[in-house]
Amino acid sequence: MEDVKLLGTKESIFTQRIMWALKLKGICYEFIEQDFSSRSSPLLVKLNPVYNKVPVIVHDGKSLAESLVILEYIEETWPLINPLFPVDPFERASGRFWARFVDGKFYEAAKRAFFSSGETKAEGVESVVEGLHLLEGQIIGKKFFGGEKIGYLDIIIGWIAYWFQYIEEIGEFKAMDSTKYPCLHAWINNFIQLPIIQQSLPTPDVVKAVFRGFKDAAALAGAN
Repeated sequence: MEDVKLLGTKESIFTQRIMWALKLKGICYEFIEQDFSSRSSPLLVKLNPVYNKVPVIVHDGKSLAESLVILEYIEETWPLINPLFPVDPFERASGRFWARFVDGKFYEAAKRAFFSSGETKAEGVESVVEGLHLLEGQIIGKKFFGGEKIGYLDIIIGWIAYWFQYIEEIGEFKAMDSTKYPCLHAWINNFIQLPIIQQSLPTPDVVKAVFRGFKDAAALAGAN
């Protein structure tokens, strides 16, 4: 029996990544729910004193933070159970490259499109569109980014399959287009239909409430 605990919030795209990976590996874990609106949990501060953010995984008493780091740890700790990374070294490195692209350039572009207005918003939407075009090129001819089954990169990009539609709605912009990105659209359907993914998704109302909260907080901060 493994002693695994996961601190997180079900609304968090980063927490969901770890939940998906653990479930795909068949690793039992204790989920310790955190308050999405607060980073002041004494346990969270103790286990992640640098950022005070979820997710945090605790394995045999040792804690790790940051979703990309945790996913690598999960794979290296249980490598023979439903491997998430491809065997080929080039494919593994390529997966890490695109993971950093999604968490870096694409994520920041989505934030600009969501929070900004005017020219800055338009620039953010344009960057998002460029990112979607690049991701479309990576999924052509494949069911999943990992090939015929879900893998590391699918887990990283998974938030686009569900959360992104609500980012667009609350952020009042539109970038995803099934006619422009048919392969990405097919991947979204394939990904969302997986029972292991569906089981942990927060409801649309919960997700939209979170994003509205982000918008309101940003507007309040801007007013001050």
